[in-house]
Amino acid sequence: MSETRPYVLDLSQVSAGDVALVGGKCASLGELFRELTQQGVRAVDGFSTTSHAYELLLETDDLRKKLKHLLKDLDIDNLDELARVGAEARRLMLETPFPGDVESAIFDAYRRLGERIGKKSFEVAVRSSATAEDLPDASFAGQQDTILNVKGETQLIEACRQCFASLWTDRAISYRTAKGFDHFDVALSIGIQPMVRSDIACSGVMFTLDTESGFRDAVVINGAWGLGEAVVQGMATPDEWIVFKPTLKLGFRPIVTRKLGIKEVKMVFADDGSGTQVRNVVETQRNRMCLAGFEVLQLATWACAIEDHYSKLAGRSQPMDIEWAKDGITGELFILQARPETVHARKETNFIEKYKLTGTHGAPLASGVAVGEKIGHGTAHVMLDPAKLNTFQPGEILVTSMTDPAWEPIMKRASAIVTDRGGRTCHSAIISRELGIPCIVGTEDATTKIRNGSPITVSCAEGERGNVYYGKIDFKVEKQKISQKERPETQIMMNVGDPDHAFAVSRLPNDGVGLARLEFIINNHIGIHPMALVNYPNLKKQADVETISKRILEEDPKEFFVRSLSEGVGRIAAAFYPKPVIVRMSDFKSNEYAMLIGGKEFEPEEENPMIGFRGASRYYDDRYKAGFRLECVALQRAREDMGLTNIKPMIPFVRTVEEGEKVIALMAEHGLVQGENDLEIYAMCELPANVVFADEFLKVFDGYSIGSNDLTQLALGLDRDSEMVAHLFDERNGAVEKMVAMAIDAAKRAGKKIGICGQAPSDYPEFADFLVERGINSISLNPDTVLQTTAHILETEKSLGGGQPKMRAAK
Repeated sequence: MSETRPYVLDLSQVSAGDVALVGGKCASLGELFRELTQQGVRAVDGFSTTSHAYELLLETDDLRKKLKHLLKDLDIDNLDELARVGAEARRLMLETPFPGDVESAIFDAYRRLGERIGKKSFEVAVRSSATAEDLPDASFAGQQDTILNVKGETQLIEACRQCFASLWTDRAISYRTAKGFDHFDVALSIGIQPMVRSDIACSGVMFTLDTESGFRDAVVINGAWGLGEAVVQGMATPDEWIVFKPTLKLGFRPIVTRKLGIKEVKMVFADDGSGTQVRNVVETQRNRMCLAGFEVLQLATWACAIEDHYSKLAGRSQPMDIEWAKDGITGELFILQARPETVHARKETNFIEKYKLTGTHGAPLASGVAVGEKIGHGTAHVMLDPAKLNTFQPGEILVTSMTDPAWEPIMKRASAIVTDRGGRTCHSAIISRELGIPCIVGTEDATTKIRNGSPITVSCAEGERGNVYYGKIDFKVEKQKISQKERPETQIMMNVGDPDHAFAVSRLPNDGVGLARLEFIINNHIGIHPMALVNYPNLKKQADVETISKRILEEDPKEFFVRSLSEGVGRIAAAFYPKPVIVRMSDFKSNEYAMLIGGKEFEPEEENPMIGFRGASRYYDDRYKAGFRLECVALQRAREDMGLTNIKPMIPFVRTVEEGEKVIALMAEHGLVQGENDLEIYAMCELPANVVFADEFLKVFDGYSIGSNDLTQLALGLDRDSEMVAHLFDERNGAVEKMVAMAIDAAKRAGKKIGICGQAPSDYPEFADFLVERGINSISLNPDTVLQTTAHILETEKSLGGGQPKMRAAK
């Protein structure tokens, strides 16, 4: 071996520019170890074979010539022929004598590595690295083999043989052909590193963007017990955390989402001492997050450092796909791999596609984690045996337990994919995003609930939960261009209640959130009455105690509420940061609160809850005071611990000025002090009293948001829940418009902000015109009307041409 053609290099000798020599994976491993270790990122030492070693193998016994002859005129769409050619190619690779010079170089590097880590005998991970791998426009990730828990020199060489042969798996041959790569322009390198003992701890993957929406300011971390292959291959549905990057970099602790995964199985070292095996996870482990909060923040900090480094190398923002592991012996976290994220890097960002079911359907056959936001339909093909891949027909929907790279030749034929296991970063999810097809993972029971051959519709357009319905359900796709070029003077904000949608809708041109409904988060992410958690376990109904116990597991009940609420609010605030996010404190009516778990014990039965025990009146009442305290603590945590000071609380249904003062004083007792740390407190303007005494209310509050729904109800004296008078409900009524105008005028006199967050501007363009004419500061719209209403408001402002606002005639 000459010095100019080395067969092996230590990772300290390898950098990101060496892809042609050691492949994308090993080039990145070297870059990580050489450069990021200096920044405090704990990467793993090791060494790598080079493309010269692979080329030497191809020159042995005319191997290259034999492979070229074998591959001539191969039709990759003929799965039987692909399987035959792949098997023969691998046989040729394995039976060709391993070059002696390469073997000696590997042994020398293995011994040097042992000296560096202070061990003579140690387990290693053997990772394949193709020289065209992990390029921004071609993801070869997972195409070749990784072999774990390899012990001793004999097993090491055998593992290297298997890695070389894995360049010729059916999936790798198919993938290269589909991407237009010449098979012999791609070489294989092998990375060898000491094993991190995550088999007795945990491991996983993380992305430096949200993998569904492409939102760039998040780190998404997935983790499960045991070796990371269980997460990557989708064997285990992992825990998930989302961390907000901008305030993390400022020293805050912005974990804005954490979800407990099922973690069905774990991959561990095999009992015979080499290789791996899969074991079931005991229930106590399944019910526990695999990482502590400080570990999540550490990983996210490293992820940011890695992204920043690779972005500098690329000369542009470069989101990253990173594998991590925790050593169960030392308790230390490690970064195992980092590569450019390849799906959103290629995605068109100036358009937004909105999928929506238009046909009728029954209850879901199965539900799980939605990957993407698309809808697809076709015939269900329930497949559990990978030996039967050749039976899969184009356009069918693949329903299976989980997928691995061997399934890829049929995945690209599918119109959708549904799996029992896996999380948002498993193999099925990654490939379906790349293919642009809807996918639902982690359903638990799709393969038993969906009949083979039945027509089904896979919908990922209904939030984070994806649903599979029986039959071919009609749907529509709306494609709208996103433009930030021209913005109206009137601020266009959004009504956002669902944290799960926040990252996606924040792509729309906006000036922040005019209404984030706390009750939506309480209802959908907590589901338990706050006072039931305050009084747990001393509740009247034992069934409620048992239900709550299962939901909170071993977490303190009050902490469960505060954490869940702060994360929900935090995710919305993060999505729009640093723009203002106005969060309305809970505004359930007593009949709605009663529907929560344990709610009936704490709620009165009212003839008309719409004008009863709701809004501000609840907050200082002994029947709910402790619950309001939890709401305040949750908002304070989001502002102070997560650094999301763009959150502005808003008080609903304030009946008197004195009541407003009382609530603001109570909030201060709970840490939300008006004026401190830029804290503004707004009020809903939704009662005639709020309009008549607007000058006095606006001395107490920092701004107003008009709630046109309740203001219309109370101005016209009708119950908006009553179908008997529903035909009279109209925000465009002259009396309502006059009250809105009075409120806007009062806010201008006081020099305070005033917006509107009711339904009317979303439904009626003429009402939006009226608001612009009166000079309102902001209009908060439902996300699905933002683009068209913004365009309409721009035209309205142009038509006014700077003239004086005019009052619409009363109707």
